[in-house]
Amino acid sequence: MSAIILRNHYHWDPFQALAGWISAAPWATNEPAFAPRFDVKEEKGEYVLSADLPGVKPEGVEIALLGDRLKVSGRRESSRKEESGQTYLSEISYGSFAREFTLPESVDGEHVQASLKDGVLTLHLPKKPEAEPRKIAVSAS
Repeated sequence: MSAIILRNHYHWDPFQALAGWISAAPWATNEPAFAPRFDVKEEKGEYVLSADLPGVKPEGVEIALLGDRLKVSGRRESSRKEESGQTYLSEISYGSFAREFTLPESVDGEHVQASLKDGVLTLHLPKKPEAEPRKIAVSAS
């Protein structure tokens, strides 16, 4: 009985294999894309929008309100520095983003407030004071 002896040993590098798999993935692109996720909820007296914006500075965010349209846009700059060496995985995205929301008529656009703290953008959109119900007298004709 004869055996085949492998004299040249192959060294498997899992990082090299992973890099090849990621670059061959159909969703892999060279273009940076940053798309923050939003939560939108209604509370008593206001609507609250929250977005994860890690690494975005307040001056990197623009909020515009035109009629019933709210637009949140901005840019997250890359913090990468040119380094020597091999990058095996890069999942952090950078670039410009823009999201638009159609607001209900009950939003008081004059008193919208926005804050960015610990990488979370929070928008408070107060509701207009509701009109008091008016009683209408019925007369007998």
